[in-house]
Amino acid sequence: MKSLTIAATSVLACMILSTSALAQTPEISVEAMRTTKTTIGQTSSGIPIENVALSYGVSTQGLDLSTDSGKQALEKRVSDAATAACKELGRQYPGSKPSDSECAKLATDKAMAQIQKVETAAAKK
Repeated sequence: MKSLTIAATSVLACMILSTSALAQTPEISVEAMRTTKTTIGQTSSGIPIENVALSYGVSTQGLDLSTDSGKQALEKRVSDAATAACKELGRQYPGSKPSDSECAKLATDKAMAQIQKVETAAAKK
């Protein structure tokens, strides 16, 4: 049997924006990942591992990232998206690792590099 790799990507676009506004509004990609172990037979390489990922897009629309409150609001949006993605993965793949809270922390930490780039660009304006 072969290892199964599943990549599930879901991008949320909750706002309808004009083309020019879309070009000016950066989006942060939050990706949550889980690993599940499934015994489907014995192989020379061991138990197959299934990697599952779910991505949500987080818009900066309506935020002034040159202010502390704007930065905090963006970080909350990212954290909320990470939590939602990890809970959904946990629901779809019970028993997967890491836990919902650890998954959300890892996804948020990974997105922080994108957040810092967006905030730095906003500060330069």
